[in-house]
Amino acid sequence: MAVSQRLELRQGQSLVMTPQLQQAIKLLQLSNIELAEFCEQELEKNPLLERDDSTPALEAEREPPPAEAVPAEALDKELAREDFSKCADMDATGEDRYSDGEERGATSAENAPLADWSTVRGSAQRYEGEEDLLESTVAEGGTLKDHLLEQLAIAAFDADKRFICVALIDAVDEAGYLRADLDEMAARLGCEKTLIEETLAVLQGFDPVGVAARDLAECLALQLKEKDRFDPAMAAMVAHLDLVARRDMSQLAQICGVDSADIADMLAEIRALSPKPGLKFTTEPVQPVVPDVIVREGPDGGWLVELNSETLPRLLVNARYFARVSAHARDKESKTYLTECLNNANWLVKSLDQRARTILKVASEIVRQQDGFLAYGVRHLRPLNLRTIADAIGMHESTVSRVTSNKYVATPRGLFELKYFFTAAIQSLDGSESHSAEAVRDRIREMIEREEPREILSDDRIVALLTADGVHIARRTVAKYRESMRIPSSVERRRLKAGESLNSGLR
Repeated sequence: MAVSQRLELRQGQSLVMTPQLQQAIKLLQLSNIELAEFCEQELEKNPLLERDDSTPALEAEREPPPAEAVPAEALDKELAREDFSKCADMDATGEDRYSDGEERGATSAENAPLADWSTVRGSAQRYEGEEDLLESTVAEGGTLKDHLLEQLAIAAFDADKRFICVALIDAVDEAGYLRADLDEMAARLGCEKTLIEETLAVLQGFDPVGVAARDLAECLALQLKEKDRFDPAMAAMVAHLDLVARRDMSQLAQICGVDSADIADMLAEIRALSPKPGLKFTTEPVQPVVPDVIVREGPDGGWLVELNSETLPRLLVNARYFARVSAHARDKESKTYLTECLNNANWLVKSLDQRARTILKVASEIVRQQDGFLAYGVRHLRPLNLRTIADAIGMHESTVSRVTSNKYVATPRGLFELKYFFTAAIQSLDGSESHSAEAVRDRIREMIEREEPREILSDDRIVALLTADGVHIARRTVAKYRESMRIPSSVERRRLKAGESLNSGLR
């Protein structure tokens, strides 16, 4: 067969992921904090973007400006399926209203009860009635390592032990435990292991009590020694923490050589100790969860779904600045740069608007599907998957998955992640509607909470009770749900409640 070269023309279709398309998809799955950081970066890079500082009240009173023209072929194929301008149930304020499938009229936000969420705002007293205490002083808590190094500075150490102590402090994790092998450290530092052990014994006397322990038993022992309560009986209990976890009181009493009353007192002392003494020096700020969607109850019994305006970035394209600068641009490179900035700014504003509308549409459908949960509680949570929501609103499952990631909704029943409403289905014995896995899990929890000390429910007994109520569930599934809620087994619960009844009898 002869080898030859030739030219061929072929036609084919393919979806090209342009940078703008990748950006539109990326914006969907960002949380409100990540989205704010992304917009700040874009504001720094693009001179044509500016922040809209107008108040939401003024923004609601005026009509929204017309959207910038964006080429249709540049839109996300999944998102472009939805013509958001045709959503008849969405008003100018971005709110979606419905009640049992019927369209509702406009309602006042003042008439609807507030959702069960709040923003914690700090308050402080004034100095001389002028300066705010929080503004005039900056409290900066030190880390555990800094706290230990401050104590090392006044410790009576020679140069060698001071060097070893610094190496030991570096090996202490944020919980206060020493995460280093002494043999390896001795080989690395070129010193005797006994010298490291002597230095470690002094370090373990630093504040907080229990720091630099190598395991939980040593951490508890250090704290008990500080309180002068580390007697032989307590030492035996600390050495058998596995029995404490299993609540095997009879075997603990036999090993420690004390009676049941002493065991109860010793357990109370251990519970008062700190298993992770270093955590109180953790200085990482706790980020509050701010809801992206707010659900309020309407006066007619329906639900009002709206976006949280505090989490929505407000960006504008400065067309006047573009016209002024482009008029003075002489070279081709400057004109190209300005055109790219304008296109990127228009696309970002359009993508943010499309993201907000998509989130509202998905959240509205979730609320419609889980209306029973909002009205009556977790027992009425329906089985739900991504495909059901995607088919109802005409989007792809991957789009719904991105929208519900790291998004939270504030409801009268609390603050929930949107993923919470997607639960597996458990079949019903009578052929009726399936049960939600979350609802079944709640029923198991309630059964165990209401059980009598003399009649502890085993997993088989729970299966029998659920089966009598028409829930088809296996024993291993009940065990899995129980363990996910951190509920002990029936044997451990029987021991625990026997110990509690014993303690109450002693009192």
